[in-house]
Amino acid sequence: MTQSLKARLQRLQDAGHLPLLHGALMGLEKESLRVNPEGGIARTPHPPALGSALAHPWITTDYSEALLEFITPPFADPRQALEFLCDLQTFTYPRMGEEFLWATSMPCVVAGEDAIPVARYGDSNAGRMKTVYRLGLGHRYGRVMQVIAGVHFNFSVPEAFWPVFQKLEGHSGSLREFTDASYFAMIRNLQRLGWLVPYLFGASPAVCKSFLAGKPTHMPEFNENTYYEPYATSLRMGDIGYQNRKEEETGIKASYDSLEAYTDSLACAIGTPSPEYEKLGVVVDGEYRQLNANILQIENEYYSSVRPKPIVEGNEKPVVALRKRGVRYVELRSLDVNAFEPLGVCETQLRFLEAFMFTCLLMDSPVIGEVERLQIDRNQSAAAHRGRDPSLRLLRNGDEILLRDWADEVLVAMAPLCAALDGDDPARPYSSSLARQQEKVADPSLTPSARMLAEMSEREEGFYRFARRLSVQHQAYFRGRGLSPEREAQLEAEARDSLARQQAIEAADDCSFPEYLRRYFAQA
Repeated sequence: MTQSLKARLQRLQDAGHLPLLHGALMGLEKESLRVNPEGGIARTPHPPALGSALAHPWITTDYSEALLEFITPPFADPRQALEFLCDLQTFTYPRMGEEFLWATSMPCVVAGEDAIPVARYGDSNAGRMKTVYRLGLGHRYGRVMQVIAGVHFNFSVPEAFWPVFQKLEGHSGSLREFTDASYFAMIRNLQRLGWLVPYLFGASPAVCKSFLAGKPTHMPEFNENTYYEPYATSLRMGDIGYQNRKEEETGIKASYDSLEAYTDSLACAIGTPSPEYEKLGVVVDGEYRQLNANILQIENEYYSSVRPKPIVEGNEKPVVALRKRGVRYVELRSLDVNAFEPLGVCETQLRFLEAFMFTCLLMDSPVIGEVERLQIDRNQSAAAHRGRDPSLRLLRNGDEILLRDWADEVLVAMAPLCAALDGDDPARPYSSSLARQQEKVADPSLTPSARMLAEMSEREEGFYRFARRLSVQHQAYFRGRGLSPEREAQLEAEARDSLARQQAIEAADDCSFPEYLRRYFAQA
């Protein structure tokens, strides 16, 4: 696979096309749990001064009313994406009262399922659908699983790159077919190498005991209120995180062989009844418990560390949008919120991820068979729970290989690509970022997960005290940071306009909620 990367880079260089690698678009989605001064999940409504969670493009909520989601537009420069994300959080803090944003992926002071408020989006059919979907998730998997926060990295290849790459690859079909196939090839490699992301960037090696609510666990105690795993990188991406376990038992698994195979497999899951979910009921005592009783309510319920994403128009189903207009970007969802960064993510990380995405695009990527699928799942779980264990071996083509050796191979192979992305920049930001990741492979103590456990040990802090201390530090950072008058005005206007858009959406409803759902699902 690394030889194919080298060969494609050489062809691009020989043809003078390496500059076409510049101009990729990157966007960020960061989830942040709103908590009260004691660190418990906030039970207050989404702050009205932030606008409408239904209609605001940049500040919304995820599963819970307390789980804020900050979304940046796509930018060609990762620094612009980070600046926009920083401005969104700077704007938010003065509008939250005494509450603050939790600095880690894993929540703490969880006072049971009923203490987690499900997100509300108003009285429109579209708003009700979003809330009912979340109620269904709670019934199916439990609410506690749904308030784990993460960072999503959205990436699209420069448009000018595709026709040149198609010609170099000797593909004779349509550009749309080639682009879709190439994005799915990238996704398959992101799955094959997905274990590298929690190793390098995982930041959830410990968890508050309240998260498990007394359930038995194999994890050792760190102290009286914290469980941990000594070599863990990302418990969020491990067995205690949100998984479609019951969906796996049905035998339905999303296929990434092609766009058609992917959309067909998801459509099948959305249209196939689940006897277990039928027992929950859809409408009980006049109230919706879930959107339907099928294996998946909608596409987003399918858990995956990486997703192909279309541009959805209006109330369009994602599978319909994919079939009509193809893949427009890829969403990498396996990033923990880094407690050591006020933003939860940093420029060095984004530079590496951009190069990593290109790496996965330019390597050969055969379809994933049943045996390799099992290996991919095992490798991800192993890296999440034991990634820093120097003896950890992963499975590759049926053989065992040390995680450290495989990581070395990948990072060494990325060096020419990073140099190409650096271009004439004397700071060499991509090569510098790559070097930082190579240091982490050589010395696991440099990873965020190891740093977190080391600091907890040195300060004799459990997870709660560690996370709350950094949360308060970040609160001070954002409260002490100002916005430019232009950005302040922009975000104020967007908050007002989003409330007006929600009112317009509610006024435009022309049918009952059951009819709205019937029309929505009839699209398939």
